[in-house]
Amino acid sequence: MKERTGGSWRLPSSAWLFDIALALVAAGLGTALFVSDPMLRGLPRGTVALGYALMLLHTVPLAARRRFPGAVLGISVASGLAFAAVSLPPVFLGPAILVAVYSVAAYGSRWVSLAGLAAAEVGLAAVQLTPGRTGVDTLVSNVGVLAAAWLLGRFVGVRRVYVGQLEERTAELEQAREELARRAVAEERLRLARELHDVVAHSMSVIAVQSGVGAHVADTRPEEAAKALAAIEATSRAALTELRRLLGVLRRDSEPHDDLTPVPGLADLEILLAEVAKAGLAVRVRVEGTQSQLPAGVDLSAYRIVQEALTNVVKHAGPARAEVVVGYGDQEVTVEVTDDGRGAMAVAGDGRVGSGHGLIGMRERVAAFGGDLEVGPRPGGGFRVAARLPLAADGR
Repeated sequence: MKERTGGSWRLPSSAWLFDIALALVAAGLGTALFVSDPMLRGLPRGTVALGYALMLLHTVPLAARRRFPGAVLGISVASGLAFAAVSLPPVFLGPAILVAVYSVAAYGSRWVSLAGLAAAEVGLAAVQLTPGRTGVDTLVSNVGVLAAAWLLGRFVGVRRVYVGQLEERTAELEQAREELARRAVAEERLRLARELHDVVAHSMSVIAVQSGVGAHVADTRPEEAAKALAAIEATSRAALTELRRLLGVLRRDSEPHDDLTPVPGLADLEILLAEVAKAGLAVRVRVEGTQSQLPAGVDLSAYRIVQEALTNVVKHAGPARAEVVVGYGDQEVTVEVTDDGRGAMAVAGDGRVGSGHGLIGMRERVAAFGGDLEVGPRPGGGFRVAARLPLAADGR
């Protein structure tokens, strides 16, 4: 296949080597047939020498048949006419002219290929309709052979262009898919940055208030000052834990300051379910274990995972019912969202289910806390999303 480089066509080296070998074989075969013709014995040496030269002129340019198909065919037609003009039998030129006609159809533009076919047919007629040449029947069959070579070349050329366009389109789609995946990760990290802003801002506000109270009552009520210091310690430790977990997945150069909204959590599931119900999805919630106060980042991530899973149910499951199970443990919190819909989510090539933006966001959140995420179709139908988020710091 031709490749476009710097405004000119560049052929692979294998194509050049093949065409050079083809030209050499055509030249050798034509010369051998020319030498063995008994008609040459009665011709002047000058005519025979000219015949050798015309034979080489007719065949050697085939080495450039893909790069200059129109010019190669033009040389072949001109050399064939000259061959006949000096009373040499043009039958030796047949294979080479067929290759030239095929090449102009396969590698030339539409108008160049049509002009080349017309020139070859006219040249053939001029040679065979001269007195002493073959008759009309032979001319018609030879014209048909040239037309067949042209049609074959045109078919191959159209298919080659089509395959090239498909390859280019496939490469573009692959590049676009990778760009969308990178953009999805970047957008998710920016959203995490906004949410981290809320977590840290809340903690710093508590610390500021408590430190002010402690400074105010330090002399008069030292027991209240001690309570304030304890609250400051607990709040600062929680904030540091969130920073360690989330900063590892955020861009260092991403510092968004807009769209700062209150951070939701599992306590806001009733509001989320009311919104989902408006879309026609009936959801049942079940809580396992003793509900407790979660770290802000864990609470937020668990809520977002449930939100994204229910959104996927609304988008892909069709008429369905869903169930949300929230499990509170001493060291972790788990969320599971199941539905009984059709579960229209594709399995990725690496065996993971799906690679959409929502699942990318889920994986980013779970990975930030060192947890686990499971997504996939249920054996009895429907789909399941389950996440485990540890409550303690994982040392990262």
